[in-house]
Amino acid sequence: MIAPLELAAWLRLLETPGVGRDSARKLLAAFGSPQAVVAASVAARREVVGRDAAQALSTAPEGLPALIDATLQWLGAADGATRQVITLGDPLYPESLLESPDPPVLLYAQGRIELLAASGVAIVGSRKPTPQGLENARRFARALGEAGITVVSGLALGIDGAAHEGALDSGGTTVAVVGTGLDRVYPRRHLALARRIADHGLLLSEYALGTPSMPSNFPRRNRIIAGLTRGTLVVEAALQSGSLITARLASEAGREVFAIPGSIHSPQSRGCHWLIRQGAKLVESAEDILEELRPGLPRTAAPDSTGDDTLEDPLLAALGYEPATLDALVARTGCPAAELNARLLELEFDGHVARLAGQLFQRLALA
Repeated sequence: MIAPLELAAWLRLLETPGVGRDSARKLLAAFGSPQAVVAASVAARREVVGRDAAQALSTAPEGLPALIDATLQWLGAADGATRQVITLGDPLYPESLLESPDPPVLLYAQGRIELLAASGVAIVGSRKPTPQGLENARRFARALGEAGITVVSGLALGIDGAAHEGALDSGGTTVAVVGTGLDRVYPRRHLALARRIADHGLLLSEYALGTPSMPSNFPRRNRIIAGLTRGTLVVEAALQSGSLITARLASEAGREVFAIPGSIHSPQSRGCHWLIRQGAKLVESAEDILEELRPGLPRTAAPDSTGDDTLEDPLLAALGYEPATLDALVARTGCPAAELNARLLELEFDGHVARLAGQLFQRLALA
């Protein structure tokens, strides 16, 4: 565990207003340690960073003693959880992040610390996905988990949460990179999921304890999601989407980018289609990702294939994969509306059909 005096120096360096990640890395490169940075003269620091940042480090930021105490208490909590503060240069610091363009200076980790070195794939997407998007996220995550790949995502509503759940349900592993301090859970709806990840996976943040949810935090944490992994899968995304930021950061870091195509009529598919036009690999199954990440892997049956015999159901065939109204299905099948309604309800309970807003029905394909 990090020593109290060393922790104090790291927190002073990173929490001093006006000293950003870039300046902190420059100072560390010049002086070797945060203790040496703090002990250096303003003139010496000014040789490395701007005047304002050099001067700001002369005074401890307000609230620093309380933050140090809270962090030490968090690290030493007697609840059986494994917690670490991991700094640049620490043997536990993930090599994949060191190779990324903007590595975090300090990481807070809770859970299975060894997952920082695991082979991972990021699964990201819309906070307001379609039912098919949620199903795809769960199935891809489940298949990757069964193949021994750690699923990395951001604990957000929608695709992120479904990806974490799918990985855990497979008995696999998952890492949640969050945009708050690890003493908080956002969104609160994912409190139980966060606890499950802490027990069986890993929670990770670069933000100090007590940091609340702020819009600016989430684009920044996306670079960690992209940097930790060998590739990023975008399940669903609108054209103006944080998921596209993650995909861009992954590409800039030299990692693979994958995208699942969808309906040309769905706004949630347009981001994926744009990525595919930019060179992302179109994927239809988890096996497509595994083949890309494991050159020479022999082609086998997709791990998420189920042999579902409902593929021949005449109503599902008539429904296709585009949302359709009940009137449209009456016209396609010639069956009475009451009969179709009853059959659609059965298919909905079985997980083969989703009922959408506007009295639309959509077939759920197997990922």
